[in-house]
Amino acid sequence: MEIRKNRIKQRLRDGKHVIAIENLNDPDLVELFAPNDPHCFWFEGEHSIANPQNIGDLTRASDLINATSVVRVPRPEYQLIYHAFDLGAQGVAVPHVKSKADAELVVNASKFSPLGQRGMFTSRQGIGVDNYFKKANDETFVLVFIEDLIAIENLDEILEVDNIDVFFVGPGDLSQELGYLGEPDHPEVKKVVQNTIDRITKAGKVAGTVASLTNYEWAMQTGARFFLSGAIDWIHLGFNEFNSIVRKIEKK
Repeated sequence: MEIRKNRIKQRLRDGKHVIAIENLNDPDLVELFAPNDPHCFWFEGEHSIANPQNIGDLTRASDLINATSVVRVPRPEYQLIYHAFDLGAQGVAVPHVKSKADAELVVNASKFSPLGQRGMFTSRQGIGVDNYFKKANDETFVLVFIEDLIAIENLDEILEVDNIDVFFVGPGDLSQELGYLGEPDHPEVKKVVQNTIDRITKAGKVAGTVASLTNYEWAMQTGARFFLSGAIDWIHLGFNEFNSIVRKIEKK
């Protein structure tokens, strides 16, 4: 049996963009999304319910519809990272990576030797795969968040760490640190996000950021190639359009 290919790693290698869909932390909703041919599902373990009890079912649903599964773990912690891979995730997203040491920890936990020291256990992705431990590193996706001012100060050193697929600039937490609490679309926040993305891409690395309903057109012009987009935004948009039609009918 061959190892399952990581769709988003291949898209990034081909110079394409990736859209990661969040807020669908339910296997049935993941399957229902299949007709849209999603690139990637983002299962939220820092702020929502993705945890060791349901990661297996969530990632299995992604596998069934040929979408890559990414789990955001709560923090840069060795065991949390490789545990997500062991349970079937094809990728991890790690918040609040503030230093080169943090980034090195993420890679060390995500990759088997000789690239790292991931705990030796066969992931569900490795069941029946010949030489899984020698093949896994090629298909594991690694994303680190740059969402703290100290991380931006340390960015040049963080970018020196190899085997990270995406350096993701998070406007939410940056808005708080910059004094614009809850205003990720504030011009000053966007300025910092854009400058950070420029530094990432200039270093030859792949940048990511949020592409919400309010900023997706701007986000697509930043130079980032990985975009996190919340399904709830698009559900609201569709419902509001439907509701506007109902209101017009009611006025007749």
